[in-house]
Amino acid sequence: MLNTLNIHIMANAAHGPTLSGGDRIFIECARRWAKAGHKVHVYVWEDGYEMCKRNKLENVEYILWPAAHYKPLNSAVFHIILIIKCVIEAFRIRSLATYENTVIYSSSDFWMNSLPAFILRMRFKTAKWIAGFYLFAPRPFSRDSPYRGRRVLLGLTYYIYQWPVYYLIKSCADMVWVTNEFDRWQFIDGERLTSEKVMAVRGGVDTRAPALIPEPRTREFSAVFIGRFHPQKGVLELIDIWRYVCEKKKDAKLTMIGIGDLENEVVKRIRKYGLENNIVLLGFRDGVEKLKIFKNSKVVVHPAIYDSGGMAPCEAMSCGLPGVSFDLPALRTYYPKGMLKTPCYDLEKFADNILSLLEDKQLYEKLSREAFGLAQEWDWDKRAEELLEAMKRL
Repeated sequence: MLNTLNIHIMANAAHGPTLSGGDRIFIECARRWAKAGHKVHVYVWEDGYEMCKRNKLENVEYILWPAAHYKPLNSAVFHIILIIKCVIEAFRIRSLATYENTVIYSSSDFWMNSLPAFILRMRFKTAKWIAGFYLFAPRPFSRDSPYRGRRVLLGLTYYIYQWPVYYLIKSCADMVWVTNEFDRWQFIDGERLTSEKVMAVRGGVDTRAPALIPEPRTREFSAVFIGRFHPQKGVLELIDIWRYVCEKKKDAKLTMIGIGDLENEVVKRIRKYGLENNIVLLGFRDGVEKLKIFKNSKVVVHPAIYDSGGMAPCEAMSCGLPGVSFDLPALRTYYPKGMLKTPCYDLEKFADNILSLLEDKQLYEKLSREAFGLAQEWDWDKRAEELLEAMKRL
């Protein structure tokens, strides 16, 4: 086949049943690249393999780098072992040159993806390295950092951990994929990494699937949240926000889709405020089940206090749900319409914006149309084709 690409995807950061934005991007794109006839090879350990199979990624070659027997160890120790394992496996690969036009894509900046990609790029000179770098770690001790109080050491570790990879990518990658325009300029140097070689990917949604789900007669949930239960996502702040909402609308009901490190703290805060009848925790949901929840909700809330963009709200917006977020710089270009922006980090104003959408029918319908229209621009088929053309330009 003319111009067939040989695409090698490093995807070793997957852990547990969750699905990160970077994972979603590579899975949805790889599915379409393989369908178009390109040779796609996915390098994963056991959790990554299960994640891909769960999301029905087929017609690709899986290269398994086993590590599950180390999983019971302390998470930090396991993380280090997985990095070492992936580096060793990268040196053991004998050849990538089965086909011409070889591209190595690291699906995130995590070391277990970036280091093997760098090693293969150095070993096989004709190959090109495309590095995914979808979130800059927040600056330690900054006012908007989600890593405050007893989490400050974790935030400092994350920041220090990321910077060597940032400089490695900036010095050696042939192309970089980020999520927004602000992050693009952290890599563009005008010489090696020109503006054409640093792309804002954003993300994508399946624009056809929501039409297959019937509209309910009534909607049970006033609002829906989808995302990791992580300090960056503002999940604890959301419980405070919902307390303010319920002070003015006692029957308001929020549903939260997701899992993560803050699950126990979320439950404790719900109990502290007596919101057990107003907040429903659904755990991880995906596919048709997730779309049904969106269709059963009125508004999507995105209370992230630190974010590079985030594609999860757009999945709900594809079902016509308007959104509410904080006015983060990245979200101004990511979600220029269909979402009410709230001054950072005014929790009561965030609640007022939710109530405005629930009570002002004209405002709701206007933002609902905007949200649906924006989601149509995020079609995965279009996004995968754009990224494929970028690969070919290399």
